[in-house]
Amino acid sequence: MKKTTKFLTMMLAMVMTACTLTACGGGAEKGNTITFGTNAEFPPFEYVTSNGVIGEYDGIDMAIAKQIAEGNGMTAAVENMEFDSLLVALQNGQIDAVIAGMTATDERRETVDFSTTYYTATQVMIVKEDSDIAAAADMADKKICVVQGYTGEICVQDMGYTYEAFKKGTEAVMELVNGKCDVVVIDSATAQKYVGDNAGLKIVEDPAAFESEEYAIAVQKGNTELLDKINQSIEKMLADGTINELAVKYTEEATAE
Repeated sequence: MKKTTKFLTMMLAMVMTACTLTACGGGAEKGNTITFGTNAEFPPFEYVTSNGVIGEYDGIDMAIAKQIAEGNGMTAAVENMEFDSLLVALQNGQIDAVIAGMTATDERRETVDFSTTYYTATQVMIVKEDSDIAAAADMADKKICVVQGYTGEICVQDMGYTYEAFKKGTEAVMELVNGKCDVVVIDSATAQKYVGDNAGLKIVEDPAAFESEEYAIAVQKGNTELLDKINQSIEKMLADGTINELAVKYTEEATAE
C-alpha cells in the first residue's frame, strides 16, 4: 500500500506539473507573455525581416501586437504558421491570439471570438500591365491564382470560378510574373507591395464585385479577460491615430522598396 500510495503521489505531481507547463489547454499565455499566431507571408501586415518589431517579424499587425502587449504590461511573442492552421492552434491552446490580416467572418465567429475591427480592406486583382481584365467578370475564362485560406480564395469560390491556390502570396504572384496565370486575387494593401516589387504588374479594382472586409484579432471562445485587454488597446490606438499611422508607414515603405 505504501509503495502504491507513493507511486500515485508521484504520478499526481507529474500530472500537475504537466498541466502547469501546458496551461491545461487554457491557452499559451504564461506570466507576462502573450503569444500571437500569424502567417508572416502577408506584407505589409506581417512578414519576416532581419530586424523586426518582434524578433524577426515586422509589419502593421506585428507593430499592433507589440503595442497591445506593452500597453498591458506584457511582452509579445510570435508563432509563425500556415494560415489555415491558425484557428486550430488557437483552439488547441498553442497560442493566445491570432493577428494575421484575418477577416472576422460569421463562419469564423462560430469557433472564436473577435476583437474590435482595427483595419478595413478590400480584395483586388493583380494582372500584367497589358491584361484585358478590367473587372471581376473578365476572370471567367482566365487562369486565376489565390492564396490558400485567404479571403481572395473565398471570393473566387463564391464567383464560381476555378483557380489554383498557393500557400504563399509570393508564390501566386510569381506564377503571374512568369506568365503561368492571368490574375491574382488578394488584399489591396498586399497587392500594392507585390506590384511595387515586380515591374510590369498593375492593380485592377472592382468595388461592385469585392465587398470591404474587416480585420480583427481572434481569441478563444469565452476568453473575455484577454479580449477586453486587446479591445481596450485597439480602441486607444484607433482614437489616437496610431493604427492609421502604422498603416501609412508600412504601406509607404512597401511601395517605396
